[in-house]
Amino acid sequence: MAHINDHYLKLKAGYLFPEIGRRVREFTAANPEAKVIRLGIGDVTRPLAPAVLKAFHEAIDDLGTTENFHGYGPEQGYDWLINTIIDKSYKPLGVELKTSEMFISDGSKCDCANILDIFALDNKVAIGDPVYPVYNDTNVMVGRTGEADEKGYYKGIVYMPFTEANNFIPDLPKEKVDIIYLCFPNNPTGTVASKEELQKWVDYANANDAVIFYDAAYEAFITTPGIPHSIYEIEGAKKCAIEFRSFSKTAGFTGVRCGLVIVPEEVMGTTEKGEKYSFNKLWNRRTSTKFNGASYPVQRAAAAVYSDEGWQQTKEIIDYYMDNARIIREGLQAAGITCYGGVDAPYIWLKTPAGLSSWDFFDKLLQECHVVGTPGSGFGPSGEGYFRLSAFGDKEKVIEAVERIKKKWGK
Repeated sequence: MAHINDHYLKLKAGYLFPEIGRRVREFTAANPEAKVIRLGIGDVTRPLAPAVLKAFHEAIDDLGTTENFHGYGPEQGYDWLINTIIDKSYKPLGVELKTSEMFISDGSKCDCANILDIFALDNKVAIGDPVYPVYNDTNVMVGRTGEADEKGYYKGIVYMPFTEANNFIPDLPKEKVDIIYLCFPNNPTGTVASKEELQKWVDYANANDAVIFYDAAYEAFITTPGIPHSIYEIEGAKKCAIEFRSFSKTAGFTGVRCGLVIVPEEVMGTTEKGEKYSFNKLWNRRTSTKFNGASYPVQRAAAAVYSDEGWQQTKEIIDYYMDNARIIREGLQAAGITCYGGVDAPYIWLKTPAGLSSWDFFDKLLQECHVVGTPGSGFGPSGEGYFRLSAFGDKEKVIEAVERIKKKWGK
């Protein structure tokens, strides 16, 4: 008889967003007249930039001709896309990368999970709290943890609270860890880290032979001058950090699927014999074996994001979402609700009013305002009493949602 992977049974509940979807479906079925506004899941709503769409169409047309047809491409991604990203997105930051250090993928969600393939199970992992659930759940799935306690913390993982007390920048672990997950601009809190703050983490990682998994999926939304867009802006980071980026929110590719991983050749792990070995080589081997590469049309579309016309159009879309974030943030503040984020990220992290729990506020907001958000507790125990609203929506609906919230909760 085939045996299942019992580690999946440790997961205490369904993935956060399917649970939200279930509750919304039940509500709308019972209240078909309700005009529900969704500011929960971070899915984009604006069309692809015209220059990107044009490149997409042209690449599809290529597949219809013998002379321009493309079959299997490089599993690691086409050099013309990788070099475009390096030239347009990294060199302006003062970051030098080799073509062989960047890997094009079908999205950073998959990358954040798949990267665990090249790390031994006995590595001690540190994860933020609250946090993007994929980091935590994938470590449970591969068997790195024990069971969860009554709070939801899994034995074997070191949790790093993101709280008001530490300005949503976690403290360095008190015990030695081997892998550290960092996400800035942060999902879900919407907060950012300065170069000085990130330098502490890089110094810790290098001093302890640890590796930082740096999720920079929202770097394009940074508006504050001086805030790092890449971990590699920090001295010493190329020796200890693996960076993930995504086209999903930056260019509206949630339904297109494209991301990237940077694994510098200097980032080393240790074999059972105590010998140093490059994670770049391991990730290249894993990629070549388990992935056939993002599609040719998708990569052509991704390259067009960085054309002069494409980036101007893409930036206009980003600005649209960030104006939504401003509307939400200022509206909540006018209602007397404490909130964070929304300046360098498309997420607003608010304290639930009247001492409500995260899920109680979710239900009240849905039932009384017909607005969908994301309960903070779904991102981890330290997210209890908080709530995330997303700026990815149509401006008219965002304005309407804020007015509904102000009418219900305004002081």
